[in-house]
Amino acid sequence: MIRVYVSAVMNGSVEQTWGVLRDFNGLPDYHPFFATSYIEDDKPADRIGCVRNFKDHDGGQIREELLSLSDRDHLCCYRILEAGLPVRNYVAEMRLHPVTQSNHTFGEWWAEFEVDPADEADVKQRVSDTFRLAFESVSERFSR
Repeated sequence: MIRVYVSAVMNGSVEQTWGVLRDFNGLPDYHPFFATSYIEDDKPADRIGCVRNFKDHDGGQIREELLSLSDRDHLCCYRILEAGLPVRNYVAEMRLHPVTQSNHTFGEWWAEFEVDPADEADVKQRVSDTFRLAFESVSERFSR
């Protein structure tokens, strides 16, 4: 089992940051890798079990299922159902914590998955870059 972990301190309060990141359908609004997204079967984007179907700018498609979402804990967990990535049993969790001195947010995002050894380095880098860029992009929103 491979584990990727990314953390960052972001501009914006935990409430502001969570307001952006809790939207399970909002990736294209803040992440430059992703072009389109929709929730299948017209379910609400915060309903456990909903499936987001999104594409990156290269046409790659990913389907992910929301496993948990907590506004109290600023936490969400999801799994990949289908992806162009050569991963199996992919589960990820993102959690935010307030940085009380500066009114910023500390974010943690991890994923665990299985991958063939030949693809390990590439997949780990792609997942890490995706998480890091999401945190950077959200942080930039509150820097302006």
